[in-house]
Amino acid sequence: MTAEIINLRRARKAKERREAEARAAENRAAFGRPKSERTATEAEKERAQSKLDQARRQHDDTTDEG
Repeated sequence: MTAEIINLRRARKAKERREAEARAAENRAAFGRPKSERTATEAEKERAQSKLDQARRQHDDTTDEG
């Protein structure tokens, strides 16, 4: 039962490459869209937030407790 010998430099560089590829994939998803699609998504998020704010209940801070 001998342990497998690994080169730490290669392992470190391989890990960095995997992390860089993951960041690149996230950036492609976030920034690789046409401007019209980005603005449509942003407008949809704003509409959803506005609808949520309109449905929010107002709390009265002047309650008589005591």
